[in-house]
Amino acid sequence: MKRYKIKIEYDGSPFVGWQRQENGESVQGCLERVLENIFEEEIVVYGAGRTDAGVHAMGQVAHFDITKKDMETYIIKNAINDHLRPHPISILNIDEVDQTFHARFDAIQRKYLYRIINRKSPLTIEKGRAWHVYKDLNVEKMKQCIILLEGKHDFTTFRSAHCQSDSPIKTLDEIKISRSEENIYLGFVAKSFLHHQIRSIVGSIKLVGEEHWTIDHLEKAFISKDRKQCGALAPPDGLYFMEVNY
Repeated sequence: MKRYKIKIEYDGSPFVGWQRQENGESVQGCLERVLENIFEEEIVVYGAGRTDAGVHAMGQVAHFDITKKDMETYIIKNAINDHLRPHPISILNIDEVDQTFHARFDAIQRKYLYRIINRKSPLTIEKGRAWHVYKDLNVEKMKQCIILLEGKHDFTTFRSAHCQSDSPIKTLDEIKISRSEENIYLGFVAKSFLHHQIRSIVGSIKLVGEEHWTIDHLEKAFISKDRKQCGALAPPDGLYFMEVNY
């Protein structure tokens, strides 16, 4: 048996998410079906993270095992990409790894990027690739939120009601917020995240940027540990799973 690690890029728009589901096409399900066609055996793909419907990835990592056919890695990569067409999924890299490697459990850090396009005019090319915010955002005020949110905290306020994590306690290693013309970037780094944590935080930080909320308002919502005090959930369009470190 051989184990392979793959780096994956995908447009999450047409999928119900990463995880295999019965109500629609998923990235995991699509990959498993393709691999089973190539290798003629049942294959399970294990991902480093479970992205929601509409969330994109530029650096998702996964692994799978092969017991029958033996192929060079470049042949496997080309075969998978060929069979994936026309689905918007691309295998960027593939490596044979030790049997003890696990894409999810061995990850020590995950990096996400959230993109906002801040302008009056509607999106065309970038539609579905970023959150279109019409009202002018004060990025300097948004940056003031960082010191409040970085570090180890109880993130109950920014947690989905359907989150399956055992604890709301998480450590945000780093948050970066920057602007380049109409583009606003919010970067998040942590070992792991709660369900909807990033989109909940972005939705609340956006209210600070609009000056609809003050920093004090955000702090009160945060320490309340009450999901109802959270800002509106940011749409999935702007969220990208960028990188996994091991």
